Amino acid sequence: MTALRPLGSSDLHVFPLALGGNVFGWTADETASFAVLDAYAAAGGNFIDTADLYSAWVPGHQGGESETVIGNWIASRGNRSEVLVATKVGGHPQYKGLRAATIKSGVEESLRRLRTDYIDLYYTHFDDPEVPVEEIVTALDQLVKAGKVRALGASNISAERLAASLAFSEREGLARYVALQPHYNLVSRDTYEGELEDTVRRHGLSAVPYFALASGFLTGKYRPGTTVDSPRADRAAAYLESERGTKVLTALDRIAGARGAEVATVALAWLAAQPTVVAPLASARTTEQLPALLAAATLELTAEELAELTTASA
Repeated sequence: MTALRPLGSSDLHVFPLALGGNVFGWTADETASFAVLDAYAAAGGNFIDTADLYSAWVPGHQGGESETVIGNWIASRGNRSEVLVATKVGGHPQYKGLRAATIKSGVEESLRRLRTDYIDLYYTHFDDPEVPVEEIVTALDQLVKAGKVRALGASNISAERLAASLAFSEREGLARYVALQPHYNLVSRDTYEGELEDTVRRHGLSAVPYFALASGFLTGKYRPGTTVDSPRADRAAAYLESERGTKVLTALDRIAGARGAEVATVALAWLAAQPTVVAPLASARTTEQLPALLAAATLELTAEELAELTTASA
C-alpha cells in the first residue's frame, strides 16, 4: 500500500496523487467518471478534488455537475468515510466571490450536491481582494466550528494575502489554511516558486498543485506535427513553441525511457518531490489514462534525474 501523507497541520492523510474531478460530468459522463473513481479507489487513492464551478463553462451547464457525479458515486458505493473530498467556493456563477454570505450559501449547495454533511477540505477557489481577509477567515472558521468543513485551503491567492490570512487566524485563534492549490508544473515554475512557496513553507502548509501536467503537455502526447483531440489542445500545444517546453520534453523522454515509465509519470514524480508538495493534482477521463498518473505515487526519481529536469525547466 502506498503511504499516505499528512496534509499540513490537519489530521487529514492523503494519497500522494490527488484525482481531479474537473472532467466529471463534462468530458467524462457519469458512467466513465464512476469507472475512473472506482479504479482510483481500488489503487488506494483517497483524495478527490472538485469545485462548485465545474463545469459551468460548458454550454447548458450550471456549475456543480462534477460535485453531483462525485456525490452520486459516494452514495452508490457507500464509502464516504474512506475518501477525502476537496471542493471550492467562490467561482460558481451564482456564488461568486468570498463575502461571508456567499461562502455560507455556497457550502450548503456543495454539501447538497455531494450528498454529504461535511467536506474534508474546503478551498477558496479565487481570492477576492475586495473582501477583507478577516471576513473570509471568520466565515470559514464558522464552517469548521459547525462541523461542515474539516480543513481549509486556498487557491489563486497572493503571498501577501495568504500571509495576512494566516496571521489573522493565529491572532484570533481561528481555523487556518492548511493547504494551498497553486498553478505549478515543470513548464510553469514561477507561478509558485519564490514568495508564495516561501510563505507555504514558513507556515507549514502543504501544496496540491493544479495544472500538474500543463493541460496535457507533460504527458508527451503533444509533439511537432501532431494533432490531439482535446478541449485543451491549443493551450498544451503552445508549450511546444517555447525553448523550455522542448528542453523539458527531451529530459522527460530520456528519463522515462531509462526508467521504463510514462512521460506523465516522470513529470508528476518531479512535482511530488518538490519541497512543500504533498500531492500533485491530475485528472483522467478514462481508466486507460489513470495508470500513468497512479504510478507517480511510487516512482522515486534519483537526485540526478531531479536535477536534470530542474535544469531543463529553468
